[in-house]
Amino acid sequence: MTVQNIKLKGTSVKTLAGTTIGFFVGFAAVSLFNVTAIKFKVPMHLNPESFGLLVSMPLLSGSLLRIPFSAWVDKNGGRKSNLILLALAILGLLCVFITSALYFPGHVTPAMYPWLLFLGLLSGCGIATFSPGISQTAFWFPKARQGLALGIFGGLGNLAPGIFVLLMPLALSHLGLTGTYEIWLALLVTGTILYALLAKNAWYFQLLAGGADGQSAHRLAAENGQELFPLGNARRSLALAASRWQTWGLVFLYFTTFGGFLAITVWLPNFFHAYYGKPIPEAAQIGGLASILACIVRVGAGVLADKIGGKTVSYIALVILAAGSIVAALAAGFAVSVVGIMLIATGMGMNNAAVFKLVPLAVPEAIGSAAGLVGGIGAVGGFLLPPLWGQIVGISGKAGYPHGMFVFTVLALLGLCFAALLRRRSSEMTVVTVTKDLANASA
Repeated sequence: MTVQNIKLKGTSVKTLAGTTIGFFVGFAAVSLFNVTAIKFKVPMHLNPESFGLLVSMPLLSGSLLRIPFSAWVDKNGGRKSNLILLALAILGLLCVFITSALYFPGHVTPAMYPWLLFLGLLSGCGIATFSPGISQTAFWFPKARQGLALGIFGGLGNLAPGIFVLLMPLALSHLGLTGTYEIWLALLVTGTILYALLAKNAWYFQLLAGGADGQSAHRLAAENGQELFPLGNARRSLALAASRWQTWGLVFLYFTTFGGFLAITVWLPNFFHAYYGKPIPEAAQIGGLASILACIVRVGAGVLADKIGGKTVSYIALVILAAGSIVAALAAGFAVSVVGIMLIATGMGMNNAAVFKLVPLAVPEAIGSAAGLVGGIGAVGGFLLPPLWGQIVGISGKAGYPHGMFVFTVLALLGLCFAALLRRRSSEMTVVTVTKDLANASA
């Protein structure tokens, strides 16, 4: 087959829609797994430590699997990575559904615990689609439009936890646990099919798959408008991304705000119930609204990052995060505390958009691997922060609930130090480049 006979498929808009849908429905298995864990807690006689490990399993796999599957994107373009992860999430949700239907409530035993831990890992595969999806999307868009594209992907995709938290009580009350599983499983399967139909690999990967050599694929893809290209070797790509200090700075920023985003989604219902005495459904809804706010802000911040730069948006976001965390930590009442939490959510949404505007600029030769490291290790914050807050409450008593928000103050201040370093280094590199250009022109 000649290069001229290779038919290119897909568009940037369709692919963005497909990757966003895939990431959105990837949360379905995770959201229902948490409900299952709560339902199984009493009949399985789980102590707090065992229960905490069970509900954290999806976040663990959903975070760490982002790294290898995203690194693989530089070789396969992203489509294969996401289809495998979504298929594993479907398997996980299906197995949890069958287990619940067969054994809940009268036949649940403690011996089922290892099996549920394994199903938790499978369920988390759906949220690991973030890094392959964001890399697949980035290859389709020029640098000038990536802030908007990646903001839409991350913002709308991350709406899922908040929406699911708001809808879950209604579904359970009307459909029961089994009926809710059927609806969520259908949602996940439908979303996976839509992803498969809409999301295609960028031109370069299609040309390679069609038999073109690397040089021809690069040239023809560039002629069609593709600006970003991978190294092609996953190990080399991952090593390059890991060797850049900017990558690890972005990991820390994403740990603070996306890991924090996942953490507060889990922690806020407990926070408002235990400290302010709010009913659990109401407390959960506040957490859901904060989650939705962060996602909506993320879309707008992506557009803003295109105009004023990701570094500037990150700087503003971290200031808002620090201010919000101080307000929440020192709040004298419930209303003020909610204001502080919403400021925290706003700062998180803005910074999450800014970070992935910066990833393609920091490591343009290894976007997939860099996105995997940033998205994977950064998301581990969602796994680590709730136990830390639990320790603070254990030491400080009830006052530890609001005072735990000071963790974000510290993280935001450290993040501001990195943002300032990134801005200074970028300025220094610009000066060096201009000086070299002038010298070459004089010569």
